[in-house]
Amino acid sequence: MFAQLFAVMAPVLAGAGVGFFWVKFKQPYPTEFITKLVLNVGTPCLIIGSLSQTHIDIEAFKDMTLATLLVVAIMALIGAALAYWRKLEWQTVVPAMAFPNTGNMGLPISLYAFGQQGFGYAVAVFVVMSLLQFVVGSLTASKRPLRSIVRTPTIYAIVIALIMMAYGITLPQWLANSVELLAGFTIPMMLITLGVSLASIRARNIGVGVSFGLMRVAIAAVISLAIGWALSLPEQEMAQLMLQMCMPVAVYNYLFALKAGRSPEKVASLVLCSTLLSFLYLPILLSWVLSLD
Repeated sequence: MFAQLFAVMAPVLAGAGVGFFWVKFKQPYPTEFITKLVLNVGTPCLIIGSLSQTHIDIEAFKDMTLATLLVVAIMALIGAALAYWRKLEWQTVVPAMAFPNTGNMGLPISLYAFGQQGFGYAVAVFVVMSLLQFVVGSLTASKRPLRSIVRTPTIYAIVIALIMMAYGITLPQWLANSVELLAGFTIPMMLITLGVSLASIRARNIGVGVSFGLMRVAIAAVISLAIGWALSLPEQEMAQLMLQMCMPVAVYNYLFALKAGRSPEKVASLVLCSTLLSFLYLPILLSWVLSLD
């Protein structure tokens, strides 16, 4: 089991480590360019390629979508209640509570742990999370949110992928090869950019960040299992849902907070601490999920 867990976590650590030490050795990294490239080219190709090639039917996709929406909604309500109780800005707490890092960490972990089938479920969760996070991020950080939403290629990629799944459409070979090639750089660049972000973040209030990270993963695990049970999800889908929702706080929460000027140092602490904690609890969580396979 240890060898299997290490085989899953090693690529994540290696990719993030490259980015982390790249910055620590004072090498230039065009974060803005890479982020735009991944968001506007790599991610749409990854969504179309993965959902068109993975054996996940439209009903299973609907189930995962509904489950993800319900978990995110409940997590957001808990975040809003926490912000009200602690007298904090909801724009800081709610996204950190509701949006885990299903992209940079969730996708590669699912791919290496479960292959294409599990990866298909992870992409279903990632699609919903990306859509919600971009909409919320645009509303809180952009002066022209509607324009930002309409201009994102990811939305159109989701629509195309869903149409292909619903009607059993396959891409012509030349286009499938092109999409696969462009999608191939997405996960490595996500991991490297994660490492760059972790090396660049200056976190304060470490104790608060650790407490929040532990609280968030415990709540996410319980809610995911409860929603999975309520919707009668198959065991594997329920496990994938919980695994994805227990990922650390997404780095994009920090980027949106920085852009909007809303307590970026607090969000940085939540991102950094929850990510470091994840390297401790994810192997334990993975060992349980893999035992179900």
